[in-house]
Amino acid sequence: MKNVKILSPETVTISSEAVIGEGVVIYPNNHVLGKTVIGKGAVLLPNNIVEDSQIGEGARLIASVVRGAVVGEGAEVGPFANLRKGAVIGRGCRIGDFVEIKNAVIGEGTKVSHLTYIGDADVGRRCNVGCGVVFCNYDGKNKYRTSVGDDCFIGSNVNLVAPVSVGDGSFVAAGTTVAKDVEEGVFVIGRVRQEQNARLAHKYCRGEERKDG
Repeated sequence: MKNVKILSPETVTISSEAVIGEGVVIYPNNHVLGKTVIGKGAVLLPNNIVEDSQIGEGARLIASVVRGAVVGEGAEVGPFANLRKGAVIGRGCRIGDFVEIKNAVIGEGTKVSHLTYIGDADVGRRCNVGCGVVFCNYDGKNKYRTSVGDDCFIGSNVNLVAPVSVGDGSFVAAGTTVAKDVEEGVFVIGRVRQEQNARLAHKYCRGEERKDG
């Protein structure tokens, strides 16, 4: 381990099978387990568990669990991300807090910032995946795969019901459930139309329409 900086080494665990690249910085409370490879200049900020994974050069992890996954060069992961077996995170990606990724490939430069589950999927380059998005990969019996093309925008609280594909450059509006394939470069929205009725709201607030219990 050449020029590796380990802060608070008494709190850090490094497997005898691990390979740590030059210039890596490891903060307190990190556990580098199994046959993990940490690339040059990567930074493990506090509280990560990294097992049997590959971390690219210059990547940064904080307070996350990475098992059987690949994190690309310059990617940022965490806090509180969970990268499970088969997750492949592309170069320059941003995987944020409370994001879980399993058996999925995330393309270069894509951002998945928070509160999202991506399972059994291929997500293209330069996409934005909003808050609360769920890749619905399991029907109770079988698991299916989802494909999202390059330069897509997946809005908050979108459900992608596999098997389904979203073409390059498409925009899926927040709150939409996508259950059939989406063509390239289209805008997709699927919501119940909002209605407003001040009289009903007034009655509800007075308790006239409410049935407690």
